[in-house]
Amino acid sequence: MRVAVLSFHPALGLARRWRPLDQTDRTISAIELAMLVVLGVGSAVASSAVRLGLGIPGHNILRVVLPLALGLALVPRLGSASIMNLSAVAGGGGLWLAGARGMGVGAMTSLGLTGFLMDLALIGARSGRSIYVRLALAGLASNVLAFLAKAGSKLYYGVAGGERPLASWLPEAAVTYTVCGILAGLIGAAACFRFSSGRRSA
Repeated sequence: MRVAVLSFHPALGLARRWRPLDQTDRTISAIELAMLVVLGVGSAVASSAVRLGLGIPGHNILRVVLPLALGLALVPRLGSASIMNLSAVAGGGGLWLAGARGMGVGAMTSLGLTGFLMDLALIGARSGRSIYVRLALAGLASNVLAFLAKAGSKLYYGVAGGERPLASWLPEAAVTYTVCGILAGLIGAAACFRFSSGRRSA
């Protein structure tokens, strides 16, 4: 199957709940690009500054997936999530240089990979149902990698003050990172896309 980067994605366009622009198969517009950059940086700010207070290992993926899913609905193009991902990484780097230290290893991993994984998962999506499944799988893959990064950090560097020891963290986190990844993908899909896209024109 031929994949044209930044071309209009028919399944995303048909199933999306938000339609502020009438996109075509032409080159991405400046306003679309601006939307993606703002949402990408926004996901970095949310990951660093927003505290949900859930106390569940691996829940940071929620703060990453929701802005990216919104961006995919607003700009339903192949590669949109990757543009947001690059913007998120740049935004996260800028926050770090400014002295913000709100993200741990796991959060930085999910911030740095989720958009790329979403774009990869959405290649070949043909329906709203497929989008739900693929975003759930992308969230799962991202959080599994975040879990491995966090576990590796604890194992290699030890535990910083206030963190849970690896032995007590690992059994719970193995479950919660998996569940949070899947739920984040499904929540993002439900917030921004219809499960049944029907026959409405994009």
